[in-house]
Amino acid sequence: MTTVSKIERPRQLERIEEAMALSPVTALLGPRQCGKTWLVRELASGPGNYFDLYDYASRSLLAEHHFSALDRLTGTVVIDEAQLLPELFMKLRILADRPEQPAHFVITGSASPYIVRGVSESLAGRVRLLPVSGFNCSEVGWENWERLWLRGSYPRSYLNAKSEASLDWRLDYVVQFVSKDLRGIADIKLSDEQLQRLLQMVANYHGQYWNHSQAAELVGVSYKTVQRILELFKGAFITRELPRFFTNSGKRLRKAPKIYLRDSGLLHAMLMVRDYQQLLAHPILGASWEGFCIEQIIALSEARAEDCFTWGLQSGAEIDLVLVRPSGTYGFEFKASGTPKRSRSMLRALADLPLKKLFVVYPGQRNYSIDEKIEAIGLPNLMDAIAQMGR
Repeated sequence: MTTVSKIERPRQLERIEEAMALSPVTALLGPRQCGKTWLVRELASGPGNYFDLYDYASRSLLAEHHFSALDRLTGTVVIDEAQLLPELFMKLRILADRPEQPAHFVITGSASPYIVRGVSESLAGRVRLLPVSGFNCSEVGWENWERLWLRGSYPRSYLNAKSEASLDWRLDYVVQFVSKDLRGIADIKLSDEQLQRLLQMVANYHGQYWNHSQAAELVGVSYKTVQRILELFKGAFITRELPRFFTNSGKRLRKAPKIYLRDSGLLHAMLMVRDYQQLLAHPILGASWEGFCIEQIIALSEARAEDCFTWGLQSGAEIDLVLVRPSGTYGFEFKASGTPKRSRSMLRALADLPLKKLFVVYPGQRNYSIDEKIEAIGLPNLMDAIAQMGR
């Protein structure tokens, strides 16, 4: 199998360096095995400054002697998968407050700070949170977007020399997530089978409006249980929910959020989509393309999750992604096949929303104007749209 180091990630490293210059603690947050360890391992100022908390020896050392183990270190100290030892965060607060600041701490985590309470509470005002995902089109090369769409962004899936081995890795990842990883960040009473069924429902509803009550009835649990588990899925960076974008138009808006599996490769594995030709013929094609493009846009524009929305009217008009940027508000539609054309939904969105521009992203090679404020963008040219929005 090709190694992760074959894909250079200069922008990710640049973002880490920018964050380190602004705060004594930098936290890289993203799903397990998305490449965080590779990004931070080389930052440590020597082997004694790197701690992998999945390693029993490292975890035991910091659990029993965290003050003496960290207090003497200088330079950059890396603590991988820090959510496994939440009592460490209070110690990091003390170290971060030293006037001379002899060390900068880089921690990684596979759970959102809203789950790992210590990050948001103990390190408030001392930590720079940096979201990290797997590979994006810019990193793997725009000519390889089909492979990235099919296999997803996880390095071990994308880089595997064999398609079947890539699929097997993703299926194993889902099992590991349900049976071990999720239980490592929260006390969960549901069985593995119930968790698997709920995650499978997310895959089946990918790109659709989500209803907690309907999911609770189908899985056989309470509404509040579904609500909590979906928050855990989201906090572990496995799912994404796009809330509705509110306007003052007075029209009846769809209230439910849209839900997605963030990684297209995991989606395809859970639906047993084995190859690209099968994907093109599968009913999930349109929704898969939509989710894939959304993740590319968010990653490449470095948009904050709280600035990403969806919009739709009960009458049927909708826009897949509404992105709020410092330069204005932008809309995105995604078309997996055919030639993008002007639609009633697009015109309604332009009439009701304060959109500076509406982009229609499709798997073609050229950009062209559809209307005064509507532009078709071929996926390989996605950076053209991002350049118009600004970071």
